[in-house]
Amino acid sequence: MSPEAETAASTKASPEDDGMTWWYRWLCKIAGVLGGVSCAIAGVWNCVTVNPLNIAAGVWMVLNAFVLFLCEVPFCCQFIEFANAIAARADKFKPWQKAFFYCGMAIFPVLLRFSFTTLFGNAIAFATGVLYGLASLGKKGDAVTYARLQHQKQGDEERMTETASGAPE
Repeated sequence: MSPEAETAASTKASPEDDGMTWWYRWLCKIAGVLGGVSCAIAGVWNCVTVNPLNIAAGVWMVLNAFVLFLCEVPFCCQFIEFANAIAARADKFKPWQKAFFYCGMAIFPVLLRFSFTTLFGNAIAFATGVLYGLASLGKKGDAVTYARLQHQKQGDEERMTETASGAPE
């Protein structure tokens, strides 16, 4: 492999290079699994009724659970041939895309039929989207950089007041 190809390969953004630490990535995965479990249980419970909107919301929630399991823990779906391909594609998504997707999936059943079951059944799935959304904001800056910026800003303000008051520079 040539040196140019190695540098090109190293500069490509990998799914591991999205600014998320290993423990935050695991937190998001665990929240996705718990969200899938809560969606599945609440979805099945929602389907035990005669109201068609409840049944539709319950079916959507079970579908949400399936998608969460498929994207976050594909080894739970070994009996599906295309599970690994979908999981690999989902891993390539940026955190903000996952956040938008998961939150949108979780809001739809609540809008379809607002009830205790749909609200709390989708809460953890929505929280998974929120966690991915927070990851897309990036890491918090360190204190040294922040103090340096504040000091520079203070110096700029002092120069501006000296210039405005007519004092020589």
